[in-house]
Amino acid sequence: MKNALGILLMLIGFNADGQTSMNLDSLFNWQDESLTASSQHANTYNEIWGYAKNGAEYAIIGTTAGTHIFDVTNPSASSEIAFVEGAFTGSGVIHRDYHDYDDYLYIVCDEGPSTLQIVDLRDLPNSVNLVYDSNELFARSHNIFIDTSSARMYMCGGTKEFAVYSLANPMAPTLLLDCSVDVPFWSSIGYVHDVYVRNDTTYCNAGTRGLFIVDFSNISEPQMIGSLDTYVQSGYNHSGWLMQDQPYYAFADETHGKDVKIIDVSDLGDLEVTDTIGSNIDPNSIAHNLIYANGFLFVSFYFDGLYMFDCSNPANPTLVGYYDTSTELHQSGVYRGCWGVYPFLPSGNILASDMQTGLWVFGHNLVSSVDETITEFNSLTVYPNPVSEQLFLPSEFSKFRYSIFDVMGKEVKTGTAEGSLDVSSLTNGFFTLFIQTESGESATRFVKQ
Repeated sequence: MKNALGILLMLIGFNADGQTSMNLDSLFNWQDESLTASSQHANTYNEIWGYAKNGAEYAIIGTTAGTHIFDVTNPSASSEIAFVEGAFTGSGVIHRDYHDYDDYLYIVCDEGPSTLQIVDLRDLPNSVNLVYDSNELFARSHNIFIDTSSARMYMCGGTKEFAVYSLANPMAPTLLLDCSVDVPFWSSIGYVHDVYVRNDTTYCNAGTRGLFIVDFSNISEPQMIGSLDTYVQSGYNHSGWLMQDQPYYAFADETHGKDVKIIDVSDLGDLEVTDTIGSNIDPNSIAHNLIYANGFLFVSFYFDGLYMFDCSNPANPTLVGYYDTSTELHQSGVYRGCWGVYPFLPSGNILASDMQTGLWVFGHNLVSSVDETITEFNSLTVYPNPVSEQLFLPSEFSKFRYSIFDVMGKEVKTGTAEGSLDVSSLTNGFFTLFIQTESGESATRFVKQ
């Protein structure tokens, strides 16, 4: 039924009028014409990230000037509430990247004499505090990813090919491993452009060399556990994301005319492409960044805008929504348009960035497979919500089994309990709780702060 609906929506969306959106509604757009565009790609804006705390939602977007933070809790009344100037600014800036951990925002740049910046977000919406700004660990990085399960930050590109840092002290990272120096087999991987990490397993998007999967659970002796160097429509293996609850990884080849690939990673020794998906707008269409969230795959398709695929059948996603953020016309060998996407806000609103048209906030009313899964269970009320330490359940839940998942679909806590749950060890953020008792199953969402 859902796939049939997706096909119908596609027929409606691609009409003779050249409709520029389907099932995604623009709630807010910000541009600042006073900012300088990059000299290489004419992009004023780059990466997008998000953050939520105490019922408020924030958008974080990079520009040639630095990092801009917006309160987007009420999208129609969104406003910039903080700005962090970059260590390197101006027309030489193309790319910034972000990740957050334990209420700290980590900022990198891949150009110029830059730095690693760490920003304390705990006083939002009043202010932010730049607590670290140094090139001691590295000056440039193309991408960072933080694995909260082990409090490690992985960086790639830039000053180092690939390195791992401890965030045991979030304000003072320490180097654990410089892979090109410390890992004998790393020469077979080389430069890594982007990385996704879950539970110490890294998915390394290594450009023309393909995809490499490395296990860092033993930090003193990492192991290569999978690779994919030959596949259909291969190009510049740019970035990817692992599905929350199914063994599928999606990655984008940043090469004009190449589709996004979906691969089955249930057997890391035999990685298999199960599908290729594209915007189907132009022979030169090109994907940039992509993220799985709540049963959907979100893809920034440069000139074509933001695309949204339903993953009820994870091996073969179906297009269900799109919004063309770009005013640029397709050009071979040129990069313009939708840069990135952040789909993890509790409201369900989607953040996106466009290289020329800035920050976007989108709403949609599509029901994901994750939401359908939750509604299949009995509703559950927990308190207090938000919670800091102890989460209490109604009296009928005297004894139960539970599983807690973070916004990326990773199971972060499981076990049995009676009457309440100790969630003090969880990082601050939004979680889904599943409860099983003799009388049935229940589910709800809660906020840890």
